Amino acid sequence: MTLNEDFHRIRHGLPARSTSRAFLDHCPERIAEIFHYWDGLRGDRRMPCRADFDPAKVVHHLPSLLLIDVEGVDDRGNGILRYRVVGTEEVQIRGHDPTGKLVSEGYFGPSLEAVTDTYELVRREGRFLFELLEFKTPRGALRCEFVILLPLSEDGANVSQILVYSLVRHAADED
Repeated sequence: MTLNEDFHRIRHGLPARSTSRAFLDHCPERIAEIFHYWDGLRGDRRMPCRADFDPAKVVHHLPSLLLIDVEGVDDRGNGILRYRVVGTEEVQIRGHDPTGKLVSEGYFGPSLEAVTDTYELVRREGRFLFELLEFKTPRGALRCEFVILLPLSEDGANVSQILVYSLVRHAADED
């Protein structure tokens, strides 16, 4: 099944966001692979730590991975989020490399508010989130993505990093 077929099937069969494992019945195989890898690392813990994650085990996923650091919280209680690692495919899609920038300065999504809300849900709840996104890029192109956000924790309780994996289905790929 192509990503285009997957996107249309999922978009019409599931909510745009899911914190339930039910998304695994309908998501693209690559999303399920990265989720199962993270889930296996976590074991009986709420979330694994960064040291558990071995990039060599998911080499073919690296171009589409991002690692976001949680550097604390601001005066409103929202996470201060910074891009630590941005995969080569993500850099190409964006047209620039946001590595080292705050998410508020380098985000790529429907809006800063939507991106912040998504990261905050994962950060506050310490649980994964699967999303289907459709938005217009700053250049005006339609962007359709499958995204999984996976929390990592150094202390087992608080999210210290968020691993993000996205698959893009371009509008030009439509049959």
